[in-house]
Amino acid sequence: MIVGPTASGKSDVAMAYATTHAGCEIVAVDAMQVYRGMDIGTAKPSAADRDAVPHHCLDLVGPGEEFTVAQYASVAGEALTTIAARSGRAVLVAGTGLYLRALTDPMEIPGRWPQIHTALERRAAVEGPQALHAELAACDPVAAARMEPSNTRRIVRALEVVQGSGRPFSSFGPGLASYPPVPFVQVGIEWPRAALAERIEARVHRMIAAGLVAEVERLVAVHDGMSRTARQALGYKEIIEHLVGRCSLAEAVDTIVTRTRQFAVRQLRWFRRDPRIRWVPVEDDPVAEVLPRLEG
Repeated sequence: MIVGPTASGKSDVAMAYATTHAGCEIVAVDAMQVYRGMDIGTAKPSAADRDAVPHHCLDLVGPGEEFTVAQYASVAGEALTTIAARSGRAVLVAGTGLYLRALTDPMEIPGRWPQIHTALERRAAVEGPQALHAELAACDPVAAARMEPSNTRRIVRALEVVQGSGRPFSSFGPGLASYPPVPFVQVGIEWPRAALAERIEARVHRMIAAGLVAEVERLVAVHDGMSRTARQALGYKEIIEHLVGRCSLAEAVDTIVTRTRQFAVRQLRWFRRDPRIRWVPVEDDPVAEVLPRLEG
């Protein structure tokens, strides 16, 4: 398992490993790469990479659909079983921490309460996510401590579970603060913060040059459009704001860079809590510097 923040070079390392080891297949552990058509903004593996090495858990649903961690765990679990059945070796590329935990440490997934969820979203739009975060802190301080007060989606989901199930959101599963031994290797890619920030900015500009604006235009124009979750994806949310006239393209790009850097910090914070991950400091070339550690 290769983990790390966005733009850290996870996919490059995975491809380098998989193409030099027979029987390897790559499993994407990414909450947004599951959506068809969301290719540029999610840095989805290229067609050439997918032809060279089998990839799983990409393009699972249309962008107009919602997709949950429970659905991901089911599909990814089937992929891992299939790979093992043909004596292959799975290489997981993980940027979404909760999705990875659903595979490494199977957990009890709480149900859905759509009416409660909708009501909470309306409240968040009026009161702001900070007000709901304070409410969550009062009824489930453990869950609240794991979330940024500005993360509307996660706060609403946690309160939905609390109100719908009558249980703390943090009570589901074996406990996200528990890290039992696992029979596989987890390697993390660690860049100096300034270097990672530069890589993120360069990646955002590459995405714009590759046609991200046109990609978003196509997605919002189709009949089903984009689901609430898909619209919140980094890059897509900001370009939509530009397309509806709320900001210039330059402003949208600056916002994408800022929010992606903030997201990378949250990703690292999540992964850093897991003592089972072996971190590899990288200064220049993630493939050259990380690949030898995967061989050990």
